[in-house]
Amino acid sequence: MPAIPILMPQLGESIAEATVIRILVDPYQEVTAGTELFEVETNKATMAVTSPCDGRITQIGAQVQQSYAVGSNLAVFEVSPEDAESLGFQDTPSATAPDSTQRPNAGTAPGESVHFHFSEEDNISDYQPRVEPVVGGLPVPAGATGASYISPRMRARMNELGLNASDLAGIAGTGAGGRVTVEDFETFLRALEQHRLTPASPMRIAVADSMRRSWSRPLATVGSPVLLDAVLAHRRKADPKPGPALYALRALALALAENTAVAGRLIGSRIIHPRAIDIGFAVEVEDGVLVPVLREVDKTPLAKLVPTYNKLVEQARARRLPNDASRPGIATVTNFGTFGIVWATPIPLPEQNLVLGLGAGSKVPRWSEEVNQFIPVTEAELTLSFDHRILDGGGAGRLLARVAQLLQQPEKL
Repeated sequence: MPAIPILMPQLGESIAEATVIRILVDPYQEVTAGTELFEVETNKATMAVTSPCDGRITQIGAQVQQSYAVGSNLAVFEVSPEDAESLGFQDTPSATAPDSTQRPNAGTAPGESVHFHFSEEDNISDYQPRVEPVVGGLPVPAGATGASYISPRMRARMNELGLNASDLAGIAGTGAGGRVTVEDFETFLRALEQHRLTPASPMRIAVADSMRRSWSRPLATVGSPVLLDAVLAHRRKADPKPGPALYALRALALALAENTAVAGRLIGSRIIHPRAIDIGFAVEVEDGVLVPVLREVDKTPLAKLVPTYNKLVEQARARRLPNDASRPGIATVTNFGTFGIVWATPIPLPEQNLVLGLGAGSKVPRWSEEVNQFIPVTEAELTLSFDHRILDGGGAGRLLARVAQLLQQPEKL
């Protein structure tokens, strides 16, 4: 019977590799179409590699806790001639012993499926596609600052270890002008071995890489108190009940729709306006944060956003976000008040200029001109962190004031 390869699929934009964390089938096991064969982990989520049709696993080459680049052979799958033909395989040979001298995908024609293309060289072999080491194996380089000059010899050693310039920030250089030498670097590495070391998770490495790239820009934060009484009163009557962050997210979307330039990107001498008001929200997961994205929030009423929002929160916590929800938005909302934090300066994602933060609410006295006395109100701090190249303090303050104003009329959200 014809045999086809099971390859590591493209699991999302900018994802170049994934780690196999579970093998869900055994060699020579019969499976049906859609059966989950492998559970793999990227820096964003945990996903499954499934069988394209009915068939039998004849060879498993993947190993648990090993990372494989997109297009790497994971297993060999024996299928019927009809299924092989329907998947686009012509004259597909049966599974044979692997030939380590051949590279996979040799002779692949343009436009053929990366996931399912097969030729004689595609059996599991010693060769696998690899990703050049950057930050702990992540495919996105960190445009970070650190050592002012890195020699080619030092750069080669850092690439070998998967490190970047910012990792040298704690090293006192003994070279000319304070330059960190290779000897300084090796001494630093030997000293690290004297400490307790634990491996960082892919999520933690991804967050670190994202923050390094974000911090290459001039960032600033403004803040202002906002009254939450109207939001809380509306929430008590609403069914389903939106979370406080969703009110802020919808208000931010409406404010940005009035002036899209403040959410644009400065590229050279031009501001690139966003094509849609897609906004993400921060969800804490194990050892990191994921940011699911709601699409066209300015065009979707608050009540219709609630089911999608709640579902994305569940999927994020399970680290099984769909690809559409993982694509970047133009801004992020984070409710750090859930941790009892009153004021914070969150950092925008590298591809965004804005992050709106909501602090913990509390009862405070506020003077009322109507009754000529102090009255208790529920108040929270609203913060806006922004790229100072695209927005100044005055513009940020006006945007924040507009969001606070919209929150006073939650029935219109």
